[in-house]
Amino acid sequence: MADTQEPQSWTDYLLTALAPAIWGSTYIVATQLLPPDRPFTTALLRTLPAGILLTLWARRLPERAQWGRLALLAALNIGFFQALLFVAAYRLPGGLAAVVGAIQPLLVVGLVWACDGRRASALAIAACVAGILGMAALLLAPGAVWDGPGIAAALAGAACMAAGTYLARRWKTEVPVLAFTGWQLLAGGVMLLPAAWAIDPPLPALTGTQMLAYAYLVLIGTMAAYVLWFRGLARLSPVAVSSLGLLSPLTAVMLGWALLGQAMTGMSLAGLVTVFSSIIAVQWATLPGAQTNAPRGSNPCQS
Repeated sequence: MADTQEPQSWTDYLLTALAPAIWGSTYIVATQLLPPDRPFTTALLRTLPAGILLTLWARRLPERAQWGRLALLAALNIGFFQALLFVAAYRLPGGLAAVVGAIQPLLVVGLVWACDGRRASALAIAACVAGILGMAALLLAPGAVWDGPGIAAALAGAACMAAGTYLARRWKTEVPVLAFTGWQLLAGGVMLLPAAWAIDPPLPALTGTQMLAYAYLVLIGTMAAYVLWFRGLARLSPVAVSSLGLLSPLTAVMLGWALLGQAMTGMSLAGLVTVFSSIIAVQWATLPGAQTNAPRGSNPCQS
């Protein structure tokens, strides 16, 4: 992924924010239109075809030395993350899984500090914490079951995505963003194939609506969204991009309220405002010149 070093603009923030907003819409598509109880199959069918289409479109092979890094990024951002995400979703209430996943921006803050020697500002850290608290107020239901393996899967998934977000921004490569995205989706889809084959039941005969839903997941929910996501990572701070990921559950909640008639309480509205405010605050705190740089020493993440 070529690091263009272009000046950041609000257009970059808005285009990057479209990715998690699209991912939030895929929740309704998957739950309302697709065959149930096939999480790994759904993950496979949205990633592997998207990866094939993007790599054919881009027509760009990475250099031999870059294959190892691309494979690791594919595992972190696609393969492991998708598998852990669905394990958490099946073992935990959706709200609890989203609250645990909301720690991802803080994990990226820690990686940037530990590996780059760049300490985030107090505003950025406070905003990340506020995002977690707001997500809890928005989604966490009383009496939620704290299933141990489910919590572990949600934490591991957040850690995978945080590491993938950080490394995708850190590792410089001349591969264009379309090819960079396509090869990750292709490799990640191949990694998901054994789980889909061994765990999920076979797909039934699909209706026209279900085929259109899968097409939406492939073309919009995966191809377009991931291209925008990795484009943003080439231009913005990884902490800023990671914080934008909170827009995914936020969008899912708002669409559920608007399209499915799901109720929102006063506490939910307060949580929604808190999460949205925290996202804006993180973007502001990570603008060039707003970050606090710690003294640079040896870099344990240098490769």
